[in-house]
Amino acid sequence: MNPLLLSAYTVTTCLGRGLDATREALRSGRSGLAPCAFESVQLDTWIGEVAASQGDVLRGAVDAEKLPESLAKYDCRNNRLTQMGLETDGFADRVREAIARYGKTRVGVFLGTSTAGILQTELAYRRRDPETGALPEDFHYRTSHNSFSLVEFTRDYFGLEGMAMAISTACSSSAKVFAAAARQLELGTIDAAIVGGVDTLCLTTLYGFASLQLTSAKPCRPYDAARNGISVGEGAAFALLERCDQPAPGSVLLLGTGESSDAYHMSSPHPEGLGAKMAMAAALRSAGLTAGDIDYINLHGTSTPANDAAEGKAVAALFDKRVPCSSTKGATGHTLGAAGAVEAVICALALRHGFLPGSPGTENVDPAIPVDYLLKSRDGKVSRALTNSFGFGGSNCSLILGVAP
Repeated sequence: MNPLLLSAYTVTTCLGRGLDATREALRSGRSGLAPCAFESVQLDTWIGEVAASQGDVLRGAVDAEKLPESLAKYDCRNNRLTQMGLETDGFADRVREAIARYGKTRVGVFLGTSTAGILQTELAYRRRDPETGALPEDFHYRTSHNSFSLVEFTRDYFGLEGMAMAISTACSSSAKVFAAAARQLELGTIDAAIVGGVDTLCLTTLYGFASLQLTSAKPCRPYDAARNGISVGEGAAFALLERCDQPAPGSVLLLGTGESSDAYHMSSPHPEGLGAKMAMAAALRSAGLTAGDIDYINLHGTSTPANDAAEGKAVAALFDKRVPCSSTKGATGHTLGAAGAVEAVICALALRHGFLPGSPGTENVDPAIPVDYLLKSRDGKVSRALTNSFGFGGSNCSLILGVAP
Protein backbone atom coordinates (compact mmCIF):
# COMPACT_ATOMS: atom_id res chain seq x y z
CA MET A 1 0.00 0.00 0.00
CA ASN A 2 1.03 3.62 -0.39
CA PRO A 3 1.98 5.11 3.00
CA LEU A 4 -0.64 7.33 4.60
CA LEU A 5 0.00 10.26 6.91
CA LEU A 6 -1.39 10.35 10.44
CA SER A 7 -1.76 14.11 10.32
CA ALA A 8 -3.28 14.19 13.81
CA TYR A 9 -3.93 11.67 16.55
CA THR A 10 -5.08 11.53 20.17
CA VAL A 11 -5.79 9.05 22.96
CA THR A 12 -7.66 9.03 26.28
CA THR A 13 -7.60 6.08 28.69
CA CYS A 14 -7.24 5.42 32.40
CA LEU A 15 -3.67 6.73 32.02
CA GLY A 16 -5.02 10.21 31.38
CA ARG A 17 -6.39 12.49 28.72
CA GLY A 18 -4.19 13.20 25.77
CA LEU A 19 -0.82 12.36 24.28
CA ASP A 20 1.37 14.01 26.92
CA ALA A 21 -0.30 12.25 29.85
CA THR A 22 -0.15 8.92 28.03
CA ARG A 23 3.49 9.28 27.04
CA GLU A 24 4.56 10.29 30.54
CA ALA A 25 2.71 7.37 32.11
CA LEU A 26 4.19 4.85 29.68
CA ARG A 27 7.74 6.13 30.08
CA SER A 28 7.49 6.03 33.86
CA GLY A 29 5.90 2.57 33.87
CA ARG A 30 2.74 3.73 35.60
CA SER A 31 -0.48 1.72 35.36
CA GLY A 32 -3.95 3.27 35.42
CA LEU A 33 -5.65 0.11 36.68
CA ALA A 34 -7.62 0.16 39.94
CA PRO A 35 -9.97 -2.15 41.85
CA CYS A 36 -13.40 -2.26 40.21
CA ALA A 37 -15.81 0.32 41.63
CA PHE A 38 -17.82 0.91 38.47
CA GLU A 39 -21.55 1.56 38.73
CA SER A 40 -23.22 -1.31 40.64
CA VAL A 41 -20.73 -3.98 39.60
CA GLN A 42 -19.64 -6.34 42.35
CA LEU A 43 -16.69 -8.28 40.99
CA ASP A 44 -13.26 -9.01 42.40
CA THR A 45 -11.32 -7.57 39.50
CA TRP A 46 -9.33 -4.54 38.38
CA ILE A 47 -10.40 -2.16 35.64
CA GLY A 48 -9.09 0.76 33.60
CA GLU A 49 -11.69 3.50 34.06
CA VAL A 50 -11.30 7.02 32.68
CA ALA A 51 -11.19 8.68 36.06
CA ALA A 52 -12.81 11.82 37.42
CA SER A 53 -9.51 13.59 37.92
CA GLN A 54 -5.77 13.09 37.78
CA GLY A 55 -4.49 16.54 38.60
CA ASP A 56 -5.68 18.69 35.73
CA VAL A 57 -5.27 15.96 33.16
CA LEU A 58 -8.84 14.83 32.57
CA ARG A 59 -10.76 17.99 33.41
CA GLY A 60 -13.93 16.13 34.29
CA ALA A 61 -15.24 12.58 34.30
CA VAL A 62 -17.01 10.88 31.41
CA ASP A 63 -20.32 11.09 33.25
CA ALA A 64 -19.88 14.85 33.66
CA GLU A 65 -19.25 15.41 29.94
CA LYS A 66 -22.15 17.25 28.31
CA LEU A 67 -23.08 16.88 24.67
CA PRO A 68 -24.29 19.91 22.72
CA GLU A 69 -28.04 20.37 22.98
CA SER A 70 -28.35 19.82 19.23
CA LEU A 71 -26.82 16.35 19.69
CA ALA A 72 -28.56 15.43 22.95
CA LYS A 73 -30.26 12.43 21.33
CA TYR A 74 -26.83 10.73 21.23
CA ASP A 75 -26.29 11.00 24.98
CA CYS A 76 -24.69 7.88 26.48
CA ARG A 77 -21.39 7.10 28.16
CA ASN A 78 -19.79 5.96 24.91
CA ASN A 79 -20.62 9.10 22.98
CA ARG A 80 -19.59 11.31 25.88
CA LEU A 81 -16.17 9.65 25.83
CA THR A 82 -16.18 10.02 22.03
CA GLN A 83 -16.61 13.77 22.43
CA MET A 84 -13.89 13.91 25.08
CA GLY A 85 -11.53 12.16 22.70
CA LEU A 86 -12.38 14.34 19.71
CA GLU A 87 -11.78 17.48 21.75
CA THR A 88 -8.36 16.41 23.02
CA ASP A 89 -4.93 17.33 21.62
CA GLY A 90 -6.57 19.77 19.19
CA PHE A 91 -7.86 16.83 17.16
CA ALA A 92 -11.26 18.37 16.35
CA ASP A 93 -9.58 21.50 15.02
CA ARG A 94 -7.41 19.42 12.69
CA VAL A 95 -10.50 17.61 11.43
CA ARG A 96 -12.23 20.92 10.71
CA GLU A 97 -9.15 22.06 8.79
CA ALA A 98 -9.33 18.90 6.69
CA ILE A 99 -13.02 19.49 6.01
CA ALA A 100 -12.19 23.01 4.85
CA ARG A 101 -9.57 21.58 2.47
CA TYR A 102 -11.52 18.67 1.04
CA GLY A 103 -15.20 19.33 1.66
CA LYS A 104 -17.74 17.65 3.93
CA THR A 105 -18.43 14.83 1.47
CA ARG A 106 -14.77 13.87 1.11
CA VAL A 107 -13.84 13.16 4.73
CA GLY A 108 -14.85 9.65 5.79
CA VAL A 109 -15.54 8.30 9.28
CA PHE A 110 -14.38 4.77 10.19
CA LEU A 111 -14.75 3.86 13.85
CA GLY A 112 -14.64 0.65 15.84
CA THR A 113 -16.40 -0.44 19.01
CA SER A 114 -17.51 -3.65 20.66
CA THR A 115 -20.49 -2.62 22.79
CA ALA A 116 -21.01 1.07 21.91
CA GLY A 117 -23.66 2.57 24.22
CA ILE A 118 -24.97 -0.67 25.70
CA LEU A 119 -24.77 0.82 29.21
CA GLN A 120 -27.63 3.12 28.21
CA THR A 121 -29.78 0.05 27.52
CA GLU A 122 -28.77 -1.50 30.85
CA LEU A 123 -29.83 1.67 32.66
CA ALA A 124 -33.06 1.87 30.66
CA TYR A 125 -34.03 -1.67 31.66
CA ARG A 126 -34.00 -0.59 35.29
CA ARG A 127 -36.68 1.97 34.45
CA ARG A 128 -39.05 -0.33 32.58
CA ASP A 129 -42.76 0.15 33.16
CA PRO A 130 -43.58 -2.20 36.06
CA GLU A 131 -46.85 -3.28 34.41
CA THR A 132 -46.04 -3.49 30.70
CA GLY A 133 -42.26 -3.91 30.79
CA ALA A 134 -41.94 -1.13 28.22
CA LEU A 135 -38.66 0.74 28.06
CA PRO A 136 -38.76 4.46 28.95
CA GLU A 137 -39.68 6.83 26.13
CA ASP A 138 -36.41 8.75 26.45
CA PHE A 139 -34.40 5.66 25.50
CA HIS A 140 -33.24 5.67 21.86
CA TYR A 141 -31.51 2.49 20.71
CA ARG A 142 -30.29 3.89 17.39
CA THR A 143 -28.39 6.81 18.88
CA SER A 144 -26.91 5.03 21.89
CA HIS A 145 -26.70 1.22 21.96
CA ASN A 146 -26.43 0.77 18.18
CA SER A 147 -22.86 0.07 17.03
CA PHE A 148 -23.22 2.81 14.40
CA SER A 149 -24.11 5.38 17.06
CA LEU A 150 -20.60 6.75 17.63
CA VAL A 151 -20.05 7.01 13.85
CA GLU A 152 -23.31 8.85 13.30
CA PHE A 153 -22.56 11.08 16.29
CA THR A 154 -19.10 11.91 14.91
CA ARG A 155 -20.50 12.69 11.46
CA ASP A 156 -23.10 15.02 12.93
CA TYR A 157 -20.54 16.55 15.30
CA PHE A 158 -18.53 17.77 12.30
CA GLY A 159 -21.41 18.17 9.85
CA LEU A 160 -19.98 15.52 7.54
CA GLU A 161 -21.92 13.95 4.66
CA GLY A 162 -19.48 11.42 3.25
CA MET A 163 -18.68 7.76 3.67
CA ALA A 164 -19.11 6.34 7.16
CA MET A 165 -18.59 2.88 8.62
CA ALA A 166 -18.74 1.20 12.01
CA ILE A 167 -16.72 -1.98 12.53
CA SER A 168 -17.55 -4.25 15.45
CA THR A 169 -15.30 -7.30 15.37
CA ALA A 170 -14.63 -7.44 19.10
CA CYS A 171 -11.06 -6.54 20.03
CA SER A 172 -9.80 -6.00 16.47
CA SER A 173 -12.49 -3.42 15.68
CA SER A 174 -10.50 -0.21 15.78
CA ALA A 175 -7.45 -1.71 14.10
CA LYS A 176 -9.52 -2.88 11.15
CA VAL A 177 -10.84 0.65 10.59
CA PHE A 178 -7.33 1.71 9.53
CA ALA A 179 -7.38 -0.97 6.85
CA ALA A 180 -10.91 -0.10 5.72
CA ALA A 181 -10.08 3.61 5.45
CA ALA A 182 -6.80 2.91 3.66
CA ARG A 183 -8.66 0.99 0.96
CA GLN A 184 -11.04 3.88 0.36
CA LEU A 185 -8.20 6.41 0.23
CA GLU A 186 -6.43 4.18 -2.28
CA LEU A 187 -9.60 3.98 -4.39
CA GLY A 188 -10.01 7.75 -4.30
CA THR A 189 -13.52 7.71 -2.86
CA ILE A 190 -12.37 9.99 -0.03
CA ASP A 191 -9.48 12.39 0.61
CA ALA A 192 -9.17 12.01 4.38
CA ALA A 193 -10.53 9.72 7.06
CA ILE A 194 -11.26 9.96 10.76
CA VAL A 195 -10.30 6.54 12.11
CA GLY A 196 -10.32 5.22 15.65
CA GLY A 197 -12.38 3.53 18.28
CA VAL A 198 -14.27 4.06 21.50
CA ASP A 199 -15.41 1.54 24.07
CA THR A 200 -16.70 2.24 27.55
CA LEU A 201 -17.27 0.19 30.65
CA CYS A 202 -20.63 -1.48 31.07
CA LEU A 203 -22.17 -4.28 33.10
CA THR A 204 -22.49 -6.61 30.12
CA THR A 205 -18.76 -6.50 29.41
CA LEU A 206 -17.60 -6.85 33.00
CA TYR A 207 -19.98 -9.63 33.99
CA GLY A 208 -19.64 -11.25 30.57
CA PHE A 209 -15.87 -11.65 30.73
CA ALA A 210 -16.16 -12.76 34.35
CA SER A 211 -18.64 -15.47 33.33
CA LEU A 212 -16.09 -16.72 30.79
CA GLN A 213 -13.55 -16.88 33.64
CA LEU A 214 -11.32 -14.46 31.76
CA THR A 215 -10.97 -11.68 34.36
CA SER A 216 -8.25 -11.54 36.98
CA ALA A 217 -8.59 -10.62 40.63
CA LYS A 218 -5.27 -8.77 40.29
CA PRO A 219 -4.02 -6.19 37.81
CA CYS A 220 -3.43 -8.00 34.52
CA ARG A 221 0.14 -9.15 33.83
CA PRO A 222 0.58 -9.94 30.15
CA TYR A 223 3.07 -12.66 29.21
CA ASP A 224 3.78 -13.36 32.88
CA ALA A 225 4.24 -17.00 33.85
CA ALA A 226 1.46 -16.51 36.42
CA ARG A 227 -0.96 -14.55 34.20
CA ASN A 228 -4.57 -15.48 34.82
CA GLY A 229 -6.89 -13.03 33.12
CA ILE A 230 -7.66 -9.59 31.76
CA SER A 231 -8.38 -6.21 33.28
CA VAL A 232 -11.21 -4.59 31.32
CA GLY A 233 -10.62 -0.97 30.40
CA GLU A 234 -12.19 1.84 28.42
CA GLY A 235 -10.74 4.38 26.04
CA ALA A 236 -11.04 6.61 23.01
CA ALA A 237 -8.40 7.05 20.31
CA PHE A 238 -8.54 8.76 16.93
CA ALA A 239 -6.29 9.52 13.99
CA LEU A 240 -6.74 11.57 10.85
CA LEU A 241 -5.45 9.72 7.78
CA GLU A 242 -4.47 11.60 4.63
CA ARG A 243 -2.43 10.98 1.51
CA CYS A 244 0.95 12.67 1.54
CA ASP A 245 3.60 12.45 -1.19
CA GLN A 246 6.31 14.24 0.78
CA PRO A 247 5.75 13.85 4.54
CA ALA A 248 7.73 16.14 6.79
CA PRO A 249 10.60 14.49 8.68
CA GLY A 250 9.31 12.90 11.88
CA SER A 251 5.77 12.46 10.58
CA VAL A 252 4.03 9.24 11.57
CA LEU A 253 2.87 7.08 8.66
CA LEU A 254 0.63 4.06 8.26
CA LEU A 255 2.81 1.74 6.20
CA GLY A 256 0.86 -1.49 6.04
CA THR A 257 -2.20 -3.39 7.21
CA GLY A 258 -2.85 -7.11 7.48
CA GLU A 259 -6.09 -8.93 8.23
CA SER A 260 -7.03 -12.57 8.68
CA SER A 261 -9.95 -14.63 9.93
CA ASP A 262 -9.03 -18.09 11.13
CA ALA A 263 -12.45 -18.76 12.78
CA TYR A 264 -10.84 -21.40 14.98
CA HIS A 265 -13.15 -20.93 17.97
CA MET A 266 -15.78 -18.52 19.23
CA SER A 267 -13.56 -17.11 22.00
CA SER A 268 -10.17 -18.88 21.89
CA PRO A 269 -7.29 -18.27 19.47
CA HIS A 270 -5.77 -20.98 17.33
CA PRO A 271 -3.27 -22.66 19.71
CA GLU A 272 -0.40 -22.18 17.25
CA GLY A 273 -1.37 -18.57 16.53
CA LEU A 274 -2.26 -19.32 12.91
CA GLY A 275 -4.51 -16.28 12.42
CA ALA A 276 -2.08 -13.99 14.21
CA LYS A 277 0.80 -15.14 12.04
CA MET A 278 -1.26 -14.66 8.86
CA ALA A 279 -2.22 -11.10 9.87
CA MET A 280 1.35 -10.07 10.71
CA ALA A 281 2.70 -11.60 7.50
CA ALA A 282 0.02 -9.81 5.48
CA ALA A 283 0.94 -6.48 7.13
CA LEU A 284 4.60 -6.99 6.23
CA ARG A 285 3.66 -7.72 2.61
CA SER A 286 1.38 -4.69 2.50
CA ALA A 287 4.20 -2.45 3.72
CA GLY A 288 6.82 -4.09 1.48
CA LEU A 289 8.92 -4.94 4.54
CA THR A 290 10.55 -7.99 6.09
CA ALA A 291 10.57 -9.09 9.70
CA GLY A 292 14.03 -7.57 10.13
CA ASP A 293 12.66 -4.09 9.36
CA ILE A 294 10.49 -3.97 12.50
CA ASP A 295 11.95 -2.28 15.61
CA TYR A 296 9.14 -2.85 18.11
CA ILE A 297 5.97 -4.94 18.39
CA ASN A 298 3.00 -3.85 20.48
CA LEU A 299 1.47 -7.22 21.32
CA HIS A 300 -2.23 -7.94 21.69
CA GLY A 301 -1.19 -9.52 25.02
CA THR A 302 -4.45 -9.72 26.96
CA SER A 303 -2.91 -11.66 29.88
CA THR A 304 -4.98 -14.81 29.42
CA PRO A 305 -2.97 -18.06 29.27
CA ALA A 306 -4.25 -19.10 25.84
CA ASN A 307 -4.02 -15.72 24.07
CA ASP A 308 -0.50 -14.84 25.12
CA ALA A 309 0.83 -18.32 24.38
CA ALA A 310 -0.71 -18.38 20.89
CA GLU A 311 0.42 -14.88 19.97
CA GLY A 312 3.88 -15.58 21.33
CA LYS A 313 4.24 -18.63 19.09
CA ALA A 314 3.18 -16.59 16.06
CA VAL A 315 5.62 -13.77 16.86
CA ALA A 316 8.46 -16.22 17.46
CA ALA A 317 7.74 -17.98 14.16
CA LEU A 318 8.06 -14.72 12.18
CA PHE A 319 10.56 -12.70 14.22
CA ASP A 320 12.44 -15.20 16.43
CA LYS A 321 13.67 -13.17 19.43
CA ARG A 322 15.10 -10.33 17.31
CA VAL A 323 12.40 -7.72 17.92
CA PRO A 324 11.64 -6.16 21.31
CA CYS A 325 7.96 -6.40 22.17
CA SER A 326 5.50 -5.72 24.96
CA SER A 327 1.82 -5.48 25.75
CA THR A 328 0.71 -2.13 27.15
CA LYS A 329 -2.56 -3.53 28.52
CA GLY A 330 -0.95 -3.69 31.95
CA ALA A 331 -1.05 0.12 31.79
CA THR A 332 -4.39 0.79 30.08
CA GLY A 333 -6.34 -2.40 30.64
CA HIS A 334 -7.92 -4.14 27.68
CA THR A 335 -9.99 -1.41 26.03
CA LEU A 336 -11.67 -4.01 23.79
CA GLY A 337 -13.08 -2.37 20.65
CA ALA A 338 -10.88 0.69 21.24
CA ALA A 339 -7.68 -1.31 21.78
CA GLY A 340 -6.51 -1.29 18.16
CA ALA A 341 -6.64 2.50 17.91
CA VAL A 342 -5.31 3.07 21.44
CA GLU A 343 -2.29 0.90 20.75
CA ALA A 344 -1.72 2.36 17.28
CA VAL A 345 -1.43 5.78 18.94
CA ILE A 346 0.91 4.30 21.56
CA CYS A 347 3.09 3.11 18.68
CA ALA A 348 2.93 6.61 17.18
CA LEU A 349 4.24 8.00 20.48
CA ALA A 350 7.07 5.46 20.51
CA LEU A 351 8.00 6.42 16.95
CA ARG A 352 7.90 10.16 17.57
CA HIS A 353 9.61 10.22 20.96
CA GLY A 354 12.14 7.41 20.72
CA PHE A 355 11.17 4.93 23.39
CA LEU A 356 9.96 1.35 23.72
CA PRO A 357 7.06 0.91 26.16
CA GLY A 358 7.35 -1.61 28.97
CA SER A 359 4.70 -3.80 30.57
CA PRO A 360 3.45 -2.66 34.00
CA GLY A 361 2.34 -5.58 36.14
CA THR A 362 4.43 -8.23 34.43
CA GLU A 363 7.19 -9.55 36.67
CA ASN A 364 8.34 -12.95 35.44
CA VAL A 365 8.04 -13.50 31.69
CA ASP A 366 6.73 -16.94 30.80
CA PRO A 367 9.83 -18.92 29.79
CA ALA A 368 7.69 -21.02 27.44
CA ILE A 369 7.12 -17.98 25.20
CA PRO A 370 10.33 -17.30 23.22
CA VAL A 371 10.09 -13.55 22.57
CA ASP A 372 12.17 -10.53 23.61
CA TYR A 373 9.64 -9.15 26.10
CA LEU A 374 10.18 -5.73 27.68
CA LEU A 375 9.34 -5.36 31.36
CA LYS A 376 10.43 -1.73 31.64
CA SER A 377 10.22 1.16 29.20
CA ARG A 378 13.52 2.23 27.72
CA ASP A 379 14.83 4.83 25.34
CA GLY A 380 15.58 3.67 21.82
CA LYS A 381 15.09 4.62 18.21
CA VAL A 382 11.95 3.15 16.70
CA SER A 383 11.57 3.62 12.95
CA ARG A 384 8.89 1.01 12.32
CA ALA A 385 6.46 -0.57 14.77
CA LEU A 386 3.91 -3.35 14.38
CA THR A 387 0.80 -3.56 16.54
CA ASN A 388 -1.51 -6.56 16.90
CA SER A 389 -5.24 -6.69 17.63
CA PHE A 390 -7.05 -10.02 17.71
CA GLY A 391 -10.77 -10.49 18.33
CA PHE A 392 -13.15 -13.25 19.31
CA GLY A 393 -14.02 -15.56 16.46
CA GLY A 394 -10.55 -15.27 14.94
CA SER A 395 -10.88 -11.73 13.57
CA ASN A 396 -7.28 -10.54 13.43
CA CYS A 397 -5.56 -7.34 12.34
CA SER A 398 -1.97 -6.12 12.38
CA LEU A 399 -0.85 -2.59 11.53
CA ILE A 400 2.63 -1.29 10.72
CA LEU A 401 3.47 2.33 11.45
CA GLY A 402 6.66 4.17 10.66
CA VAL A 403 8.26 7.58 10.99
CA ALA A 404 9.29 9.64 7.98
CA PRO A 405 13.08 10.08 7.80
